[in-house]
Amino acid sequence: MEIYDISMAIHPEMPVYKNREKLKPVFTVINNFQTGKVHQTRVTMDLHSGTHVDAPFHMLEEGKTSEHFNLEQIITECRVLDLTYVEDKITVQDLKEKQIKPGEFILFKTQNSYRKDFNINFIYLGQEGAKYLAKTGIVGVGIDSLGIERNQKGHPTHKTLLSNEITILEGLRLKGIKEGVYNLILAPLKIKGSDAAPVRALLVKGL
Repeated sequence: MEIYDISMAIHPEMPVYKNREKLKPVFTVINNFQTGKVHQTRVTMDLHSGTHVDAPFHMLEEGKTSEHFNLEQIITECRVLDLTYVEDKITVQDLKEKQIKPGEFILFKTQNSYRKDFNINFIYLGQEGAKYLAKTGIVGVGIDSLGIERNQKGHPTHKTLLSNEITILEGLRLKGIKEGVYNLILAPLKIKGSDAAPVRALLVKGL
């Protein structure tokens, strides 16, 4: 069995969306071995930092919050699609070439996986591409950027996917992953009432 960790490491200098300083995690040591018997750390971070799953409530006022993720939908077979040739956004034509089927959970491997910093012009999923995926009937989509869309007024990609109960997984690291079928294991933190949840994302071969 082969296990691949496709998650971002969380640390104070990690890449964050649009390089906004306020989004960087803050680590505060509240107990250490010099002052007591244990070492204890508090972390303050945005729930959309690093590898995370968006809850519908992120974009839809009446949407479900993150404690309601369907585990059968996020612990499942998935397919990694190699889209490293895409230069700007993922289009309907790019998706048609991959022959996506109903019920699939798909992960987009793009040029984003080859950048350690945040690229303001990251590869994203266009609105028409999102509509195509919704029509196709997928259950989830993941991407190797900190956002599945980029400067789209009104957030149509997010809203199209979330309103069709399609799970959105962002912040993946897929550099060393080949196109193909894997078992996907996602375990979002069970944070009541939240619009997203950090997640440890794993791909497994031979399970």
